Amino acid sequence: MKSYNVLLLCGGDGSEHEISLVSASYIAKQFESMPDCSVFKVIIHKNCWVTESEEKCFLTYDHNLVVGENMHHIDYVIPCIHGVPGETGDIQSLLEIIGIPYFGCNSESSKLCFNKISTKLWLSAGNIPNTPYIFIDCENSTNIARAHEFFRENSKVFVKASSQGSSVGCYKVVKEEDLDNYIHEAFKYSNSVLLEQAVKPRELEVAAYEYHGELVVTNPGEIVTPDNDFYSFEEKYNSSSKSVTYVEAEVSDEIKEKIRQYARQAFKLLKLKDLSRIDFFLVGDNEILLNEINTFPGMTPISMFPKMLEHHGDNMVDFIHSCIERAVEQK
Repeated sequence: MKSYNVLLLCGGDGSEHEISLVSASYIAKQFESMPDCSVFKVIIHKNCWVTESEEKCFLTYDHNLVVGENMHHIDYVIPCIHGVPGETGDIQSLLEIIGIPYFGCNSESSKLCFNKISTKLWLSAGNIPNTPYIFIDCENSTNIARAHEFFRENSKVFVKASSQGSSVGCYKVVKEEDLDNYIHEAFKYSNSVLLEQAVKPRELEVAAYEYHGELVVTNPGEIVTPDNDFYSFEEKYNSSSKSVTYVEAEVSDEIKEKIRQYARQAFKLLKLKDLSRIDFFLVGDNEILLNEINTFPGMTPISMFPKMLEHHGDNMVDFIHSCIERAVEQK
């Protein structure tokens, strides 16, 4: 039986470092049921990579993980990094340069989807409905005037840093006098800022993944936040969160199929690979808007992607193993 050495990368120095470690623990747990796989878990920082025992290590161009005087040949990499530098495409670019197969979307797709503005431009070009928006590239007087005009047209808006994950740098603005300050805050996280019409939707999301040669899109799950408010970073991960998640949303079969259709279309349009979680808004009874695409969704105990995959009838261990096997054999 062929065996595989798998490098599990996690951490990063972004705002989601700790969440990445929790997701990596979940993924490492799956490997306990894969006797043909050996896992090497490495935490990455800006200036160094370290093992769980805090030994410095590095990956060579010929696919060897060097830890002190020890060397392990790596067959496959799982970049379990939410936000920077995983979903930004940086780690994927490195892995593509050295030619090692890895789990998840490629560098270009990751970069496109991490940037909320480029995502919306691609969705609009593909005729996939999304919330009305404008974006600005700096805080000059012309752009601020445009932002105020957009606010007055919509009464309420979301101000979002263009390249951040998990609702970091996102603000709901209900008073025009607060707009300039929130735009200024968003620019602290990114060099461009998105303004979206604030809708009062149901938040639905699907798991989309490639499983034994087929693209699978689950029925939508649902997140219900207190008072149907913004699903902030704190609401996602704080132990006192009052948000509730449902693995399958109570919506009509017609809505389910339309959401799955848009998800399939987005997965193919943006050349996604292996897995993504695709989030939607349902406004009123039948207006469906694609909100965002997560190219490496959370794998924590409360995360929706693994819950929806299992609820669909698939197995996470088999899914990960099939991705490894396919990628290494096709190399």
